[in-house]
Order: sequence, then structure tokens, then C-alpha cells
Amino acid sequence: MRNRGSALNVLPLAVLAVLAAGFLVLPGLRVPNVERPHPTLIVLGAAQYAGKPSPAFQRRLNHALALYRDGGVARIVVTGGRRPGDPFSEGEVGEAYLGRRGVPADALLAEARSRTTIENLRFARTLLPPHTPVTLVTDEAHAPRALALARALGIEANVSASPLSRNVSRGYLLREKVALVAYALIGIRL
Repeated sequence: MRNRGSALNVLPLAVLAVLAAGFLVLPGLRVPNVERPHPTLIVLGAAQYAGKPSPAFQRRLNHALALYRDGGVARIVVTGGRRPGDPFSEGEVGEAYLGRRGVPADALLAEARSRTTIENLRFARTLLPPHTPVTLVTDEAHAPRALALARALGIEANVSASPLSRNVSRGYLLREKVALVAYALIGIRL
């Protein structure tokens, strides 16, 4: 005779497994872009190669530049640290990239210590006056997790996402979904 209690204990795990599998197989979540960004943008780092933004980082920077040129944006914080042995940080590379394209130096800030999204947000927040509302600039796949993390940190934020590359890696999309699920289940350490 089977123990009915053990079947009931397995049922929630089975339901959770089915939901997680469905979430991972379905197309990516999207956060709607705001029509009008806050006056402060935070551009989340991606990668830089020998002082030049990676294609993903360049798409984010170009998106921030377009928002700046449309008016209403007064400050852009570009985030991202450096890998060991690398002479350049993502924040510094992004700041220089935008500066060469006409964004005045007094409108730019570089956060150059972070290695993760949560650090991007934490360290960028220290460069701004308390309670500054921000618009996060990242890509469409990263936006849901970045926005959730910002809100968990108490940052008033919305998103204006840059489009993904047409040949975006399925691994990257899956990693973002898994990271969002992990955050939802585990949370972050504040």
C-alpha cells in the first residue's frame, strides 16, 4: 500500500518543475519600454575589448545616446568594472564612447568597480543623490532581471531596453531566464 502523504509531498515539486520547464521553453519575458525616460539613465555594462565596447555594449550605449539626443535626459551613468589585468573598465570605455559622440563631460559618470548587475546598481546608486529615479538601459533579455534587482534595492526605476542582436545566443537568453528564476526563488542579499 502506498503512503498518500509522500505523493502529496512530491506534487508541489512536480508542479514547480513543470512551471519552470515551461518558463524556460517559452519566449523571453519583455518589460515595456517607457515612453519618456527619467532625467538620469544607468547604462548597465556588457563587455569591452581593448578599450572598445562589445557589440552588445555598443547597442546599449547607442540607445542611451538616442535617448539623450531626444531630450529630457540630463545625466548618464555608465557602469561596469574591469577584468583582472585589463587596463580598461566598461564604465570608463562607455563614458569615453558617449563623450566622443557629443555628450558633455558634466552629463557623464562612470562607475568602474562593478562585476555583476547587482553591483552595477549598488555602485551607480552611490554616485547619485538619494532617491534619484532612473531609467535602466540594457538589452531586452536582461531588462526583466535588472528591473527586479533595482526595485529590490529600493531604486525607483523603469527601463528603456536596446534591441537584441539578430543572432543572439540561446545560451544568453537561457542564462537570463535561469537567473531571473533564481532571483525570484532565492532573492538577493541586500
